Amino acid sequence: MTDAAFKAMSVEEYLRTEEASPFKREYVHGFVYPLHAQAGTTDAHALITGNIFAALRQAARRQGCYVYASDMRVATADRLTYYYPDVLVTCEPREDEARIKVAPCVLVEVLSKSTAHNDHNAKYHAYTALPSLQTYLLVEQAERRVYTYQRGEHGWEMHDYSGSDSIPLACLDAELTLDEIYEDVRSA
Repeated sequence: MTDAAFKAMSVEEYLRTEEASPFKREYVHGFVYPLHAQAGTTDAHALITGNIFAALRQAARRQGCYVYASDMRVATADRLTYYYPDVLVTCEPREDEARIKVAPCVLVEVLSKSTAHNDHNAKYHAYTALPSLQTYLLVEQAERRVYTYQRGEHGWEMHDYSGSDSIPLACLDAELTLDEIYEDVRSA
């Protein structure tokens, strides 16, 4: 449990062992990355994640969708990578024993110094390859700024929201305001 290094593993072994693992692990093309090194997130990160979950819950329910925070895995289109996004919205049928979602329509990562590069690059490419995904949000902790990738007619369009902006979420037919995201967060 003290080994923070990544480990080579087959996808089958990862899926078989993740449930019994003493800590969450992400799987990326043959390697397992333990997330226990990131345990004990910041106050701002926890509040932002909770705020987004709370703000989206009713809109998701109206659309027959579900919102998950931090503990639900998402599989990439090729099923060779599995991540734990900070917030996941999906309209796929719910199963009580499911541990993986394959058709999210909204994915959210709250940025931190240790994850920002991966969230902007590797996760961006993996997430935007999912046919179901319509919106990918990258949320800053230290300032009121959200980078949003929205699926448009001609591919992915990036928008930068700040201040008191509202972010449209097509799959929920709703908007998420920065006031909702940053409620009670002092650093932003």
